[in-house]
Formats: sequence, C-alpha cells, structure tokens
Amino acid sequence: MQTYHYARWSTPLMAEAGRRMKRLNPNSWLGELLQQKADEERGHERWLLSDLRQLGWSAERVERQMPNPATTAYVAWNRFTSRCGRPEAFLGTAYVLEYLSVSRASQSVERMLAADTIPNIRKAVTFLRAHGPTDEGHVAELTSLLGSLEEPEARDALLLSARTTRVLYLGSSPRSVGPGRAARSGPRSPPSA
Repeated sequence: MQTYHYARWSTPLMAEAGRRMKRLNPNSWLGELLQQKADEERGHERWLLSDLRQLGWSAERVERQMPNPATTAYVAWNRFTSRCGRPEAFLGTAYVLEYLSVSRASQSVERMLAADTIPNIRKAVTFLRAHGPTDEGHVAELTSLLGSLEEPEARDALLLSARTTRVLYLGSSPRSVGPGRAARSGPRSPPSA
C-alpha cells in the first residue's frame, strides 16, 4: 500500500522538478534527465493498483488508505525539493529508488512466489517484476551521470536527498520498524564527484 502512495507522487513531482530546473537553468542537462526519468516512471502506479486489485483491494480502497508517516514525509520532502528547494535533489531520490528496486524487487518476487502464502500472488507481482532487471541499467546510467556533477551545491543537495529518501523509504516498510534500523540499512549514497 505504501508503495502505491510513493509511486503515485514520485512521477508528477519528478516532472515538476525537471520543469523547474529547466526554468532556473535552461542549459542544464539535469532538467532534461529529471523529465526523462519522470516519463519512464509514468503509469507505474497503475501497475500497483492492478496488482492490489488481484489481491482484493479496489482502487478506491487503496486511495482511501492513509499513507504512513514515513511515506507522508517522503512526499513532503520531494514536494519541497521540487517546488522551492534544489530541484536536482530529486535525482538523489531517483537513485535510491532505482537501487532499491534492483537490490530487492526480484528477490521479493521470488520469495513471495516460493512461499505461496498469499492468495493470487502470482497475478500480483507486475510492479515488482517490471522493476528489478530494468532498473539495473537505470542505476548504471545515474551512477555515471551523477558522478560527473561538478557543482558542490548540486552534489550536496543530491546526497542529502538520497540519504533522506533512504531513511524515509525504509521507514515505510513494516520490516524496518525499530530503533535506528532504517538508518543503518539500504543502498549506498550516489557517487559524488
């Protein structure tokens, strides 16, 4: 459920960050990259709704569910960076989400299918299956591009956003609840130049 809430907001906020970046600096390749990433993610929240429908959750029921505090903070953080912070910071968020997808999505699908304890689970893994292998190329691309950033303020904003996203994302998972657990686990920060 929490994945739906963060996916629902990630795409429009990333696109907004890209548009703002292009307004602030029309020559910046970062604005184009943000908009490209938003285009790649467009519609993924519908995959989640379809998966959840296979598990007996209507779209209306999913949308009525309140996001937990970590997911709410994730959306608020990215809304801030998109609208009035440093919009390129959203690339730190994108890096963490892509990294987590590569490192967890395929394994999660395999564990759920092997356990076979959730009714209809075989029809409810579209979102996870689509992200695991596909995002490996995205992580490599972001690693290369972000490693070439030269502006210290842009690097700092990106790293702060990556660290914030890592903690908030892991805090939205029921398995990560516990003192300090979310802060110690998860992906490495994106490369700095």
